[in-house]
Amino acid sequence: MKRATIISLALILGFCLVAGAFAADKDAIQKQVDEIVVSIDSGKKAQDFQDAAQNKPSYVFIMKEGGQMLVHPSLVGQSLKDKALPVYNECSKATADGAWVKYEWKGKEKNTYVRKTKDGLIVGSGY
Repeated sequence: MKRATIISLALILGFCLVAGAFAADKDAIQKQVDEIVVSIDSGKKAQDFQDAAQNKPSYVFIMKEGGQMLVHPSLVGQSLKDKALPVYNECSKATADGAWVKYEWKGKEKNTYVRKTKDGLIVGSGY
């Protein structure tokens, strides 16, 4: 009985730590996207954030409303709408206030925070 209680407590503690880590990651992702949107709205260009496309594990992407990728680790100049319509459809749900969307990419569920700039660019990042 004592052993079962200890195992249960260890599992609960582990779950709490994992949940806390995901919350911190979500907060960091949202903060990064929000800062990029504010910078673009203040006059920076999307291409100024090319380095953010190399962030691991949560890279940043920036695309035009029609799907053309301006910043991405491998799809710059290509259309997300043409490459992955379901992903494009979810990312297009971006708002000026930001929104979390879910979709499947290469067999894995992805959670992505997307937000629109004043000019309609979509900035996103996720896990």
